[in-house]
Amino acid sequence: MQSPLKSGTSIDEIVENFGFLEEWDDRYGYLIELGKDLVPLEDDQLVDLNKVQGCVSQVWLVHEVSGDTLSFKGMSDAHIVRGLVAIALTIFSGKTAQDILETDEQEIFNAVGLQEHLTPQRANGLRSMVQRIKAIAQASLS
Repeated sequence: MQSPLKSGTSIDEIVENFGFLEEWDDRYGYLIELGKDLVPLEDDQLVDLNKVQGCVSQVWLVHEVSGDTLSFKGMSDAHIVRGLVAIALTIFSGKTAQDILETDEQEIFNAVGLQEHLTPQRANGLRSMVQRIKAIAQASLS
């Protein structure tokens, strides 16, 4: 499994691109575009086992371990949430479990300005995604 995005865009590029967009309508548009760039999941991966609990929208998350590196793919049935999935997976995919556990995703979310523009439900869903990713990382260390 490679980058969670078909384009291979890095989290630094995403943060930089958000910085160019002044209006939140434009930022939401970019978020939707990021969601469209997700590497799609296979139909057999869209199962309850891969669902992230705590999200209002349906969100699926799968991972793969290669050596000591974890890679993630994900999907949502909601456009904006799909973009949040894209950001979260780009932050964590391709890192070691230890690096995932040490990553301060809030710093990145703040740099993009997500927290103040997400509904409480979307913020909770994003938090649930991150918790799931970190739980997978923690389990892989055991």
